[in-house]
Amino acid sequence: MKISIVTAVYNRADTIGDALRSLQGQTHTDVEHIVQDGGSTDRTLDVIAELADPRLKLESVRDGGIYDALNRGIARATGDVVGLLHSDDLLAHGDVLAHVAQAFADPQVDGVFGDLVYVAKDNPDRVIRYWQAGAYAPERLRRGWMPPHPTLFLRRSIFEKHGDYDTEFRIAADYEAILRWLTRADLHLAYLPEVLVRMRVGGESNRSLGRILRKSREDLRAIRRHEIGGLDVLAAKNLSKLGQFLRREDASGSIRGHT
Repeated sequence: MKISIVTAVYNRADTIGDALRSLQGQTHTDVEHIVQDGGSTDRTLDVIAELADPRLKLESVRDGGIYDALNRGIARATGDVVGLLHSDDLLAHGDVLAHVAQAFADPQVDGVFGDLVYVAKDNPDRVIRYWQAGAYAPERLRRGWMPPHPTLFLRRSIFEKHGDYDTEFRIAADYEAILRWLTRADLHLAYLPEVLVRMRVGGESNRSLGRILRKSREDLRAIRRHEIGGLDVLAAKNLSKLGQFLRREDASGSIRGHT
């Protein structure tokens, strides 16, 4: 099974190397890496060149932001399955893609997701938050649930049939897309109860109070667009994050409650 991994990057010379190495260390090797660079002006392109292998397909061109870059990358993907690896993130261990491919061996599975940990920006070994997703059920959407977006892998046909990221949403296009895919496409998602991605804190959506407020407005617009509720769902979505600070990762990479 060929897996396409899409990375959108702009001026991330300090972190893109870690992302590339985490992908190149995977035991599942039928992979293409679609790197969509927004015209970086630091050493990002130099780092990519130093670590490039034949599976990496780079395009460097100015874009309209991260979601436009992701859409460009997805359009270039040729794999059976498409996943994301953000330029600040790392795949959590060497068997991530092998486990994902194994789950997709079931032809009824449309998507696969797992758990995510937020790590310190300067030390990806120091875990700050643990996002234990749990299995998908449609009614959970009305309680503010969503799969951790960086851990979500979808068959490429889902993007072709149901669209990619709506760039009218500047911060919450991932949430809108997930709601669209789950409410309109009736996807069968497989949950892997393990940490798949280590995500550095300090992302675009929470780097300032203004962006946090804008994200909440966009989340609410997505919730109403897909008719799963209103302010109650938004409140539940935000409150659900509190529990992520009260969990710990055990030696196997799974999540357990804090004691």
